[in-house]
Amino acid sequence: MAKLDYDYIIIGAGASGLLLADALGKDSFFAQKSILLLDRDAKKSNDRTWCFWEKGDGAFDDILYKKWKQIIFKGQDFSNSYDIAPYSYKMVRGIDFYAHYFEKLEGYPNIRFQQESVIEVKELESSVSVHTQENQYTCQQVFDSRFHYEMLEADKKYPLLQQHFVGWIVKTQKPVFEVEKATYMDFSVPQKGNTRFMYVLPFKEDEALVEYTLFSKEVLPKSDYEAALRDYIRTDLQCDTFEILEQEQGSIPMTCHDFTQRNSGRITRIGTAGGWAKPSTGYTFMGSSKKIPLLVSNLKSDNTIHALGQKKRFWFYDLLLLDVLYNNNAIGHEIFTSLFKKRKPELIFKFLDEETSFGEELQFISGCPNIPFIKAIFKRLF
Repeated sequence: MAKLDYDYIIIGAGASGLLLADALGKDSFFAQKSILLLDRDAKKSNDRTWCFWEKGDGAFDDILYKKWKQIIFKGQDFSNSYDIAPYSYKMVRGIDFYAHYFEKLEGYPNIRFQQESVIEVKELESSVSVHTQENQYTCQQVFDSRFHYEMLEADKKYPLLQQHFVGWIVKTQKPVFEVEKATYMDFSVPQKGNTRFMYVLPFKEDEALVEYTLFSKEVLPKSDYEAALRDYIRTDLQCDTFEILEQEQGSIPMTCHDFTQRNSGRITRIGTAGGWAKPSTGYTFMGSSKKIPLLVSNLKSDNTIHALGQKKRFWFYDLLLLDVLYNNNAIGHEIFTSLFKKRKPELIFKFLDEETSFGEELQFISGCPNIPFIKAIFKRLF
């Protein structure tokens, strides 16, 4: 019979849940705290990939599947390849991440993993009750990574887009990929009134992840993504014969909604549910890795976790882009093409990492089409 009372319960063994469990497990401050990690899935399959750019060596290098030092950008009438030093573009497979962190958790005697589906979380006066299909647990603090779009239905203040995609790992009959170059964005595909691009991460000359991605309000029927992928592989890559080895599908919210307002004294949202996905890009993995130490530090000092969601000038930059794309979703390829024509990827990555100076930010912003953003600024300020 599983222990039913814990100090902390983490719901979800994705990136944020496992990173948090590991951070608590290796910190002696929490050695006497009992921690339960819950997930409905056993995390034994390669259900996703995480990608990010990073300078030099990083914390996840031991489990990288592949990294690239060059990227390709393609617009409707512009194409270029770039060396991205001092950055490299890195990829971690879900299955490798899960295996690595579950092995680490086995070394922490105060952490238990249970494969159970959570039905209800209820905050009580002095504890939290967590109901699964099998058990009812109690704890002092819950960290909940479950996200659903219903969380955002009542928020009419900020625009909501989705970064939605279907990706195939394909094995082609002939060599068609440039192994050392990742196609970061290929906007040469039909836009159909949206912001649509292909994303290609080559592993070998005949094997790659090919992903059809949109920044738009609504998802598509799965058959539409699949038709676009087939057309791209056959027409753009000029490969009629290929095998689909693996598939992935997802949708990430692109919004400036304040997720921390859903936190309470004993329940903290983490990961995408905590607003850790960058609104303008949907990238969550490195955002989570940066937020976890702050969350742990706040836990140790008993500070409020609301500070994790403080608005900064980058939040406003993200909001302006979402305003522009929400009001004219077809303009996305023009924005990104203008940026890659006029600015180096190093500045773009540094800006998206929120590490630029104000002068660098003005340089970045001036690389975008001016009129749509000026209109967006006036609508927000006046």
